[in-house]
Amino acid sequence: MQQFEPFEGVIARTEAESEPWWPVPPHPGPDAPNVVVILLDDTGFSHFGCYGSELTTPNIDALAAEGVRFSNFHVTPLCSPTRAALLTGRNHHTVGMRAISNFDSGYPHMRGQITHHATTMAEVLRDEGYATFAVGKWHLTAMENASAAGPFDQWPLQRGFDRFYGFLEGETDQFSPDLVHDNHHVEPPAAPDEGYHLSEDLVDNAIRFIHDSVSIRPDRPFFTYLAFGAMHAPHQAPAEYLEKWRGAFDEGWDVARERWFARQLDMGLLPPGTELAPRNPGVEPWDTLPENQRRLAARLQEAFAAFLEHTDAQIGRFLEDMESLGVLDDTIVLLLSDNGASQEGGEFGVMHEMKYFNMILETPDEAVQRIDDIGGPHSHANYPWGWAQAGNTPFKWYKQNTHEGGVHVPLIVRWPSRINDAGGIRDQFHHVNDIVPTIYEILGITAPDVYRGLEQLPISGTSMAYAFDAPDEPTRKGAQYYEMFGHRAIISDGWKAVTRHIKGVPFDDDVWELYHLDEDRSECHDLAAEHPDRLAELIALWWVEAEEQGVLPLDDRSIELFFTRFRDNSPHPTSRHYEYFPPMAPMPSQVSPSLGGRGFDMSATIDRHRGDGGVLFATGTENSGISFFVQDDRLVLDYNSFNDHTVVVSDVEVPDGPSVVTIEFRRTGVGGTIRLLIDGVACGRAEVPFAMHIISSVGPSVGYDHGSPVSPRYSGQFPFEGTLHKVTVDVVRKAPPVDTTAAEQRAAMSQQ
Repeated sequence: MQQFEPFEGVIARTEAESEPWWPVPPHPGPDAPNVVVILLDDTGFSHFGCYGSELTTPNIDALAAEGVRFSNFHVTPLCSPTRAALLTGRNHHTVGMRAISNFDSGYPHMRGQITHHATTMAEVLRDEGYATFAVGKWHLTAMENASAAGPFDQWPLQRGFDRFYGFLEGETDQFSPDLVHDNHHVEPPAAPDEGYHLSEDLVDNAIRFIHDSVSIRPDRPFFTYLAFGAMHAPHQAPAEYLEKWRGAFDEGWDVARERWFARQLDMGLLPPGTELAPRNPGVEPWDTLPENQRRLAARLQEAFAAFLEHTDAQIGRFLEDMESLGVLDDTIVLLLSDNGASQEGGEFGVMHEMKYFNMILETPDEAVQRIDDIGGPHSHANYPWGWAQAGNTPFKWYKQNTHEGGVHVPLIVRWPSRINDAGGIRDQFHHVNDIVPTIYEILGITAPDVYRGLEQLPISGTSMAYAFDAPDEPTRKGAQYYEMFGHRAIISDGWKAVTRHIKGVPFDDDVWELYHLDEDRSECHDLAAEHPDRLAELIALWWVEAEEQGVLPLDDRSIELFFTRFRDNSPHPTSRHYEYFPPMAPMPSQVSPSLGGRGFDMSATIDRHRGDGGVLFATGTENSGISFFVQDDRLVLDYNSFNDHTVVVSDVEVPDGPSVVTIEFRRTGVGGTIRLLIDGVACGRAEVPFAMHIISSVGPSVGYDHGSPVSPRYSGQFPFEGTLHKVTVDVVRKAPPVDTTAAEQRAAMSQQ
């Protein structure tokens, strides 16, 4: 017969006349190191102790003491784009990830997933013979494809990883997370009151994957991508960590910034003469703040510090296990952040981060009423701008911005067999797309020009391996552009042109600034007026890079891209009609009906006996969500708008036997009206004062309540005890006009 698989033996009529042959599987060689990339989220340049702060990170600090710290390392201003560049070695626009994977703008640079014309490091290393593991946050799958229905071609296992344990969204609750194991959704192995925390679970599984591999194939090196949900909101940590930090930040952010900046200078992390950037607009002097604002801000920073210390402890546990296996010193470990500290807590900070995305301004006087919930399972907290800027010391601005506060982060590299300058600092300018070519150079790998029959985009990064042995050698990195939501920048030869875009302002009217980063790392002295020709050259170079790297068209849309785009042959048909048949896995929020900001009808076809109760449909968490359930023989709807519960209970009992129970929700200005119906007969009504636009990062479950309970009227998952045949949802096509005054005020504040 025709042979499709290679065979170099001889096939004759009998085995005695034939010669067997066994193909040799790929193997990178006995000296190939393991590769571990540890990625933290929303962590600023100064947050680690070894980068200046007084936060507790002994295990990260030890890693730095045994390796080198890069002090001039850059990323993109947002998580998914950085991850795309980190795993492919290409620029994020080029591979289709202009912003987060929740968005598909209809242009090649924003598909919410990495093009198959750009191999991931996992795909390349796996083909070289590596075992490949991804643990933690993924956020590189178009979110409407992240349900149990797939398609799965952009899930971790289809992009080069042998095993995966973590979550697909941009964030999740640390005590009640959405979890995926390989290609299927799973429930957390324990509850918060049993001591569960996601970071610990992630490290448990990373250790398990490595043990499985090393025990059976000790000859085979591994690549582990450990991407914590920390330090993204919600900032949550075990109670003992929270208690340790009580009162630690009562001096405020001004004192902290000055002290952390002085430590950075003493450590040699900044060029001599670097100045501390002034406070960002909206960050007021600590001593001028009202008492409740200081109380809230300090407590929110305590939660961040506790979360970071707990994360550091898990990193230490992971590295200690590798050392006990005898593989740590044969491993190149890289630890970095995906972008600068987050501005998404707003001016005051928030008990619930989703308020930021709903344009709700929560005052400190309101938030302090629940101050003791901060950091635990009953909050979804994020800290205020002042503490975010402290985390970005000495820089200005934040995550999402292309100034240094958004894109300048720590990078630690430990590899004892090659790096002999323990505790050293490398100040060469580099970017996140340089990690892949660095690993490839170390391993002697050439990126494929064609992969699975597809022509591959060229690698755009530059190897940093030369810097391991040459602390004083000039950078080999050429120009690097930046763009996010219209914010733009370019760095070349130690100079930077940057503009902070105001949404809605014509791009041609953006004001460009010019900084000599070699002398002014913190962008304190704008030289645009003094060097107009140099600025013009850099702006022109930005446009050249934008054309070549697929940055265009410029697009300043952000939150509005979250909302559902109805089209057939997708999870969101043009009919706006959905039917769900339990049992089902939980759905990501962007797969489910777009209930936020819209009217809808939801009906459940059930069959029950008297006394049977339980959840029919629930979406969100105990901090915000909607739950539709039967309890005490009554139909109940709990509309949980950031712990402001509107509860409707039917005034008649749900009948024994079959019935159809229904919710009708209609928008009325900023709020809405709820009606309950049983077999078409109205039986309950209530007014909702505020209709949520973006409900939660945790999506719905049918027939039970996945995650933390949306309603305090029950505990646990409260599964429906009768028979739930199906749930149908019809989304109203057009909402009435909404008073956007509050939203406009909140949006304006975020642009200050």
